[in-house]
Formats: sequence, C-alpha cells, structure tokens
Amino acid sequence: MMEDKAEHLTDRLALDLDDGFTELVRLHAGPVHAYLYRISGSRADADDLGQDTFLRAYSALQGYSPERRRELRLRAWLMTIATNVWRNHVRSNTRRPVSVMNVEDTCDTWAEDGPGPEERAANSEDRRQLVAALSELSEKQRISVVLRHVVGMSYAEVAEVQGCPVGTAKAQVSRAMGELRQLLEPGTLKGVTM
Repeated sequence: MMEDKAEHLTDRLALDLDDGFTELVRLHAGPVHAYLYRISGSRADADDLGQDTFLRAYSALQGYSPERRRELRLRAWLMTIATNVWRNHVRSNTRRPVSVMNVEDTCDTWAEDGPGPEERAANSEDRRQLVAALSELSEKQRISVVLRHVVGMSYAEVAEVQGCPVGTAKAQVSRAMGELRQLLEPGTLKGVTM
C-alpha cells in the first residue's frame, strides 16, 4: 500500500511538479519534522530546518527530469536532504556554543481531554530524559536510531540516508540503542538526576 502511494506521488511529481510537491509536503512534513525535532531537540530548529529541507527539495526537483522524479525513493531522499540540512546547521553553529538538545523545548502543549497531571508529569520527565540521552550519542548514532525507531525507516533506507552499507546502518542502530539503554539507567545521564 505504501509503495502504491509512493509510486503515485512520484508519477504526480513527474507530470506536474507543483501539484505533486504540494502532496509531497502534505504526506511527508510530519515525519520530516519529527525526525528533525528528535535529532535537534528543538521545535523551533525543527520548524526552520524542515522549511529549509522542503525548499531544497523543491529546488532540486526543478532541476530533475520527469524520469528522474519518477524514480525517486521519496522518503529516503527527503531524509537525506533533512540530514544534510541538519549537518549544515550544526556546522554553522560551531562558532557559538549551542546545546544540541534543548530539553526545555520538549514539553508538548497538553490537550484538555488528555492524561491527568500525574501522567503528564511522568511523560514529560520520560521525554526529557530521552532527549537528554539522545544528545549524548554521536551524530551518526543519533541520526540512525531516530530514522529507524522514530521515523520507522527500514535498515536499507537508513543506510541510504547515511550513505553506508546496510550492515553498517544496523550496527550504528544497535550500538546507539545499547548506549541509550546505558544512559537511561538511573544515575548515569550527565546533568540529569533520575
């Protein structure tokens, strides 16, 4: 079913770039934002980086022939662009110290019909700890684990985004998950009391 949607979307992009791109944004804006939020730790950065991702995607698509647009593996292609946008952002911010993960930015607005205050506090603390733990991982490990376990990409797609063999992507995810487990053990996370 997912392949049918992707094939239909690549056909739309090949036939009418503007119409197809509107649908591309509609279908992929959420996953791209979720990915960028988890690797940056900041909703504001994820918003900005997401916009930049789609601007770059549109610019690239304008230069592609209809045949090339039809052959794209859109999710991996977009996540590759998002990853490069993130890496450029990190590089441009190296001159001024910036926390990779802004823990205060991880709290969601609570819905009226959502969980009660106790459950909200527990969920908020869990989220804060996970974001802090993700910030302790290397960039490659953080990107790999978020692509695999937040975005839900296959190992082949993670490998494509990371530009490495599938076995390497599997190893990166496995090592990242092991480190996350260690970091989330009580008392082991730097700067976070559990």
